[in-house]
Formats: sequence, structure tokens, C-alpha cells
Amino acid sequence: MQTEQSTSVRRHRTSDWSGFMVSASVGALVLWAYVASDIDTGRLAESGGRIGAFLDRMFPPDWSVLPTVVESSLETFRIALLGTAVSIVLSLILGVLAARTVTPPFIHLPLKWLLAAIRAIPLILVAMLMVGAVGLGPLPGILAIAFHSTGMLAKFYAEAIEGIPSGSLAALDSAGATWVQKLRFGAWPLVAPDLVRDTLFRFELNLREALVLGLVGAGGIGFYIQTYVRTFQYDKAATLTIVIIVFVVLIELLNHVVRAALK
Repeated sequence: MQTEQSTSVRRHRTSDWSGFMVSASVGALVLWAYVASDIDTGRLAESGGRIGAFLDRMFPPDWSVLPTVVESSLETFRIALLGTAVSIVLSLILGVLAARTVTPPFIHLPLKWLLAAIRAIPLILVAMLMVGAVGLGPLPGILAIAFHSTGMLAKFYAEAIEGIPSGSLAALDSAGATWVQKLRFGAWPLVAPDLVRDTLFRFELNLREALVLGLVGAGGIGFYIQTYVRTFQYDKAATLTIVIIVFVVLIELLNHVVRAALK
């Protein structure tokens, strides 16, 4: 009994020491980042007046541009929606193949490296490449969103499949189920809620990322963000900001409805 108590005490001490070391390391990194960044807090204190002047020029909003802003926002929504839809199809295939529990190492390991490489490429760079390849408009935006989000969604899908209890697939395997049957009847019922959650999260992210794709000619509202800000038309930028906030809130409400329906 005393031996068990001593072992428990040692474990707690080791855990406490490990926690202290991790906290100290994180604190040291934050301190290093602050010092190395040469942040002038005095400039931050003086920025209040300039921010106030900027906001003052934004109001009242110029509602004359509302039809244009709404249409460009809808185009941004379409880019995010179609890009996400394409990435779902690709991720369902790549996610299954990248799961170590259902595919051999010579398949899932290279795919995981490929997905990591895709995630490492900045979206704005992908969009620029797509604009150069297919021209201006929403198509390069859709392709950029689809390419970039596949790297994340396929990873999420693979991890969801890998998290399935081994006994679930082993029981179907012993019953003579095929590889497809194991996925359909063993994996899918268990991972479907996680896949839907991850997909909705990625769609929200895609919608926000699609807002800036117009900066490089990939369609959507980004073109007007750039135009209004660079030409100091802050009252029009205010209308644009309000419309974007409304769109984001509506998408968030829709996501809550979908998640509630799946519970």
C-alpha cells in the first residue's frame, strides 16, 4: 500500500514538474517574442485619436453602394460554397486513403506528407497562381479555396477515421466484410458527426478567406475592399463592413441549426 502511495506521489511530482517546465518555456518564448519584436507601447497609446478619426470618416455609411456590395458578397459566398464542395469530394477520397487504420503505410504516409505540403502553401499564393492559370473572376477563387481547404479537411477526415475503435472494424473484418463495407457500416456511422462538424468549421473559414481573394483578382468582395480603402472612401467601406458582418452572422446561425439537427 505504501509502495503504491509512494509511486502516486512521484507521479504527481513528475507531472507538476513537467507542467512547470512547459509553462516556463512558453513564458520564455512569449517574452522573447515581445523583446525581439521591438514593440513601442507608446505608439499604441497614441493611436486612439487616429482610430477615432478613421471611424469618424466611416459614418454615416454610404448606402448607395449597397446593391454592388451585396452582389459581390453573394459572389464571395458562392466561391466559398463551391470551393468547399469540391474539397469535400477530394477530402473524402484522400482522407480515407490517408488513414493509417484502413490503408498500408506506403499509401497513407506519402498522402499525409502531401496534405501537409498543401496546408503549408499560403492561400493568397495559390489564388495568384490560379489567376495566372485561368484568368480573373470567381473560378480561380473556387480552385484556390478547394485546393487549400483539401489539405485541412482530408487531414481531419483521416484523423476521425483513425479514432474509430479497432474492435468495430475488426468485427466486420472477421465477418468477411469487404474494405468498402467496413467503411460504410463500420466507419461512417461513427465519424459522420465529426466530419460534418469539421466541414462546417472549414466552410466558415473558407468564407472569411474568400473575402480577400479579390485582392488578387480571384473574384468576390475583396476587389471592393481594396478599392474603397485605397481611395479613402471610408463611408462606402463602412457599408461593406456591415454587409460582411451580417453575412458572417447568418452563416453562424445556419451552422448552429445544422449542428442542432445532427445531435
